[in-house]
Amino acid sequence: MNINKENITHIHELLIENMQLRLNKYYEHNGFIDGKPYENTLESLVDTILHTNTIADINDVVIEYSELFDSNNGDDENIFTLEGTMNYVLSESLEYYSRFKHKSLYRPEFN
Repeated sequence: MNINKENITHIHELLIENMQLRLNKYYEHNGFIDGKPYENTLESLVDTILHTNTIADINDVVIEYSELFDSNNGDDENIFTLEGTMNYVLSESLEYYSRFKHKSLYRPEFN
């Protein structure tokens, strides 16, 4: 499923933010990924995310960086399927929207 150009930039930003948080947490507990230091892994991750255009592409990124997802966490349980990846992207988008929509509704300085 292709993602339209208006949304892909926002999805890239959300994925980079979420995956960087996951990467930080992973490095705090485990150190290196495949022998690469944090900066190299982050640079590679961001570059890979910026080249995604479809849910299948995003699923490939999720699978490539599978160690960043906790299989014991119910939310990450089915993330390695296309449907699971689509739900992951939607949940991140809705969380972002909820966070900032609330601010703009109730705080006039954000309008």
